[in-house]
Amino acid sequence: MSHNLISPLELKKLIDQTKDFILVDVREKSERDMAVIEHGCHIPMGEMTTRYEELNKEQETILYCHSGVRSFQVCRLLEMLGFAKVKSLVGGIDAWSQEIDQDIKRY
Repeated sequence: MSHNLISPLELKKLIDQTKDFILVDVREKSERDMAVIEHGCHIPMGEMTTRYEELNKEQETILYCHSGVRSFQVCRLLEMLGFAKVKSLVGGIDAWSQEIDQDIKRY
């Protein structure tokens, strides 16, 4: 697995161990209104180029979207902007809702 990727199970372990990281939802507000992984903040992909400074470049940052495509793109963008510790959730919230928390609505 790429160094830029994290599986739902690995993310669950980080949450359970209360590790110091930030979870960022890069989906649109309408998607977030349907389903969300708690413990995170929301910066839509389209706003990342103007809001990335809200994030700490030194802190581990995990990004997620619906399926993992947009979050991986944002991950690459943040790397170009000097973020050293960014990862994208493989399969996004859709995989999370199937593998970790079945109470989260799939869409």
